[in-house]
Amino acid sequence: MSTATYAVSDTVTLLRRNLKNNLRYPTSAIAIVGIPVLFLLLFVYVFGGALGTAVAATAHGSTHYVNYVLPGLIIMTAATGSLGASVSTSVDMTEGIIARFRTMAIFRPAILIARVLSSVTQTLTSMALVLGVAVAMGFSATAGLAGWLAAIGLLALTSFALTWLGIAFGLAAKTLDAASNAPFPLILLPFVGSGIVPTRSMPTAVRYFAEYQPFTPIIETLRGLLMGTPIGSNGILAVAWCAGLTAVGFGWAMKAFRRERTA
Repeated sequence: MSTATYAVSDTVTLLRRNLKNNLRYPTSAIAIVGIPVLFLLLFVYVFGGALGTAVAATAHGSTHYVNYVLPGLIIMTAATGSLGASVSTSVDMTEGIIARFRTMAIFRPAILIARVLSSVTQTLTSMALVLGVAVAMGFSATAGLAGWLAAIGLLALTSFALTWLGIAFGLAAKTLDAASNAPFPLILLPFVGSGIVPTRSMPTAVRYFAEYQPFTPIIETLRGLLMGTPIGSNGILAVAWCAGLTAVGFGWAMKAFRRERTA
C-alpha cells in the first residue's frame, strides 16, 4: 500500500469514528440546529413585524422578514458548528484518545482532517434543517440552480473556515469549559452585522464595525445569491475572509497540535 493510500484509509476510518460519535451523542447537533431555529422563531414571530417594516424600506427585494433574516441565521449555524467542533476536539484531548492515536501507526494529519470533515458535514446538515424550518415559516428564494450551487459552495467555505477556528480553540483550551466558551463571540457576530437589520440603520461607530467585520460580506453574498439582490464586491470579500479565517485557524490548530505532541 502506498503512503497516499494509507493516508486516505486512516482519514476515512477516523471520519467514520467521528460521524458515529455525532450520532451516538446528538447533544451537539441539537444545539447547532436549536440556537439558530430559536432565534429564527424569535425574530420572525416576535420582532418580525417591527423589523420587517424597516427592512421593507431598503433595497433587498422582499417584504417578508424571514427572507431577510435567514442568511444571517444560516451563517450563525456555521458559527455554532465551530463551537461543536471546539467542544468535540477538547473532549478528545481531555479523554486521552488523541494521545492514544499518536502511539499508533497512523497518518497523524488524519486526526485533524477527519475532525474537520465530520464537523463540516454536521454543520451543513444543520444548515439544511434550519433552511427547512425557514421554508415552513414562509421563506421563498428566487435563486436558480446556479445561485443555489454558489450558495452551497459559500456555506461550505464558511463552515470549513469556522471549523478550523473551532478546532484551534479546542486544541488550545485547557478545559472543556474554556473550549465551549471561546467560540461564543462568533455566534454573536451576525447580530452586529447585516444579519438582523441593514447596517445603514445603525449608529456610525457600530455601522463602521458592522460593515468591516467578516460576517457581513458573507451574509450579503448569501442573501444576494438566494434572493437575487446585488452582491457587488461582497462576493470577493466573502471568499477572501473565508480564506483568511481558514489560514488563521489552520495555522493555529497545527501549532497547537504539534505543541501537544511534544508536551
